[in-house]
Amino acid sequence: MDSYPLGFEECEDLRSTFIRDITLQQLANSTETAERCCPELAVIPRKLVRYWHDPSDIPGDVRTCLESWDCLADEGFEFHMFDDASAAAYIAGAFGLRECRAFARCSHPAMRCDYLRMCFVLAEGGFYVDADDVLLGEGWRHIFRNGTLKVQPMCYDITACGMMRAADIWRSDLSSKGRVFYVNNDPIAAPADHPVLRRALTRATEKLLGEDPFPEIQSTTGPGNLTAALAAHARHLQIEGLPFDFELLRDWESIAEMRWNLSYRADFRNWRNVYGC
Repeated sequence: MDSYPLGFEECEDLRSTFIRDITLQQLANSTETAERCCPELAVIPRKLVRYWHDPSDIPGDVRTCLESWDCLADEGFEFHMFDDASAAAYIAGAFGLRECRAFARCSHPAMRCDYLRMCFVLAEGGFYVDADDVLLGEGWRHIFRNGTLKVQPMCYDITACGMMRAADIWRSDLSSKGRVFYVNNDPIAAPADHPVLRRALTRATEKLLGEDPFPEIQSTTGPGNLTAALAAHARHLQIEGLPFDFELLRDWESIAEMRWNLSYRADFRNWRNVYGC
């Protein structure tokens, strides 16, 4: 019996186990994926994508985070900063009516940010980071060394009621019991038209246009959505005997730091306050 039957990615337990499996697989074959995939993949363009819903009201502490990336202009990066209005206009120009309707149903700025990043990186390729990420050093260069999709693995420890340290996720002796393994949707780095982002956008669009009047952020447009898309794609590659065209980042915490003590986290702009997460 197949441990991961068709549609398994919609079951959180199976999806978590599968993400754990591919993390261990990458650990065992740390260089093989990139070396086998790189010649066939397009490059990731140096386009830095960020989002803040209201350009007239960017808090000073968030602006400081954004400005930490300004040095990348000297490295040939294009900067793309979106807000609610410019995101709607971009989606209308690059996609169709379904995607426009889905974006209009995104009920919170975080959800609209989730949706826009999928649209942009799918259409043009590039490097998305959250507005509260601070650049730390030169490690970003590693992300652009080949054309594989790059995402960050995460793990929530249910017993401890908290996130695990990034380094611990890669421990081969780590038990999966009582833990939820997934991938974050910050950062996302990919060439244009990557199949994982195509799957993620399709899934999110279908859920937003479905019967649920209040679709939940995390599973509809956020990390749960991207994790489901990645798991389905990775399983397809396994069945076909093809190498992975993505990599799980082991060193994101040395590249950028998320700042938690920002003023907006205390009000409605923090989606966790709205959804009780």
